[in-house]
Amino acid sequence: MTDQTAQTDQTTDTSRRSWLREHSELGVGLFLFAIGLLVLTDALTMDVDIAQRGPIGPRTVPVVVGAGLLVVAVLLAVDVLRGGRGEAEGGEDVDLSEPGDWRTVLLLAGVFLAFAVLIGPLGFPVAGALLFWGSAFALGSRHLDRDPLIAAALSLATYFVFDNLLGVPLPGGPLMGVL
Repeated sequence: MTDQTAQTDQTTDTSRRSWLREHSELGVGLFLFAIGLLVLTDALTMDVDIAQRGPIGPRTVPVVVGAGLLVVAVLLAVDVLRGGRGEAEGGEDVDLSEPGDWRTVLLLAGVFLAFAVLIGPLGFPVAGALLFWGSAFALGSRHLDRDPLIAAALSLATYFVFDNLLGVPLPGGPLMGVL
């Protein structure tokens, strides 16, 4: 291979990488398009009993969301190909040179995992109170006298709204007879 051919290949490779860097938002558009297709395929192949169908059936929302994802993906691709660029993250009050706060992320993940494990045996009111209090603690609140009371009130209010007002049954756990 001659030097000129190698130089041409290298220039082509560099320009291709440069073009991909300048149009990296197309990856987001491709991802949105794939998710939209997945949602539409799942919605259109859903088994719907004829008795359940009405003017708005169980397919309506997934079809609207899937179609919306496809439209947004196409509009994003058109905008990027016309030269549109996403703004840099200069507007946020975040120091991008600082590392992430993995302690908080891991504490929150642990709280959510504990909630998922405890909701069955303890019920929503107790597990929800632990979720709300643990989340407040993980995010930096250190009011050990006030936070558990607020968490318990939020959990009980959420339980009553969902269970009594909205008709969505939540597990009551050992407090089922009391509540």
